[in-house]
Amino acid sequence: MAEQKILGVILAGGLATRMGGGDKGRLEIGGESLLSRVVDRLSAQVPDLALNANGDPTRFADLGLPVLGDSVDGFSGPLAGVLAGLDWAAEQGADEIVTAAADTPFFPMDLVARLTDAAEGMTHPLVLATTPRSGKEALKSGGRGRVNRHPTFGLWPVALRDDLRAALEDGLRKVVLWTDRHDGREALFVAEPFDPFFNVNTPEDLERAEALLT
Repeated sequence: MAEQKILGVILAGGLATRMGGGDKGRLEIGGESLLSRVVDRLSAQVPDLALNANGDPTRFADLGLPVLGDSVDGFSGPLAGVLAGLDWAAEQGADEIVTAAADTPFFPMDLVARLTDAAEGMTHPLVLATTPRSGKEALKSGGRGRVNRHPTFGLWPVALRDDLRAALEDGLRKVVLWTDRHDGREALFVAEPFDPFFNVNTPEDLERAEALLT
């Protein structure tokens, strides 16, 4: 898949209700915003990058990135951001995108490479990042029991963007329902000493992220 053109899309379209609203990615740890850390990590892995966010795009002008609003009416969750990214990537002549969440500052530096390796041989490369479950978490239902699937971290094919658009217009919102429909694969990442897909949802999470920097 080395000849495939893969672009990056940062998903920042969430409502951040548990943080009181606003742009959660602008929160800082170690004197740098979560979003800036995500930009640095993903831009090192792809040739070009865009940001999916709704509302006034000029508030992100300092990042120097294309800002992509959802093309589906209403708050439709991460899949709407994925679709916006796929439409943008199609305009750039790209084959796939890799997405990352704006509130997840420690995701792996080999994310893109590992996702594309897992997609080897697929007609339409579609892969979600996962980490192992352990202890009590392993007994919970969902996520196929053995792993946590991280639906905002994935490899998505431009070729399926119209299929995704139709699914969203039909009311589909859950990422894994759509990826399972297309026999999406998983790329397993280690979760030691902590899950690299740990994201900041609450003030307590922000404190933990600050501690994890050390």
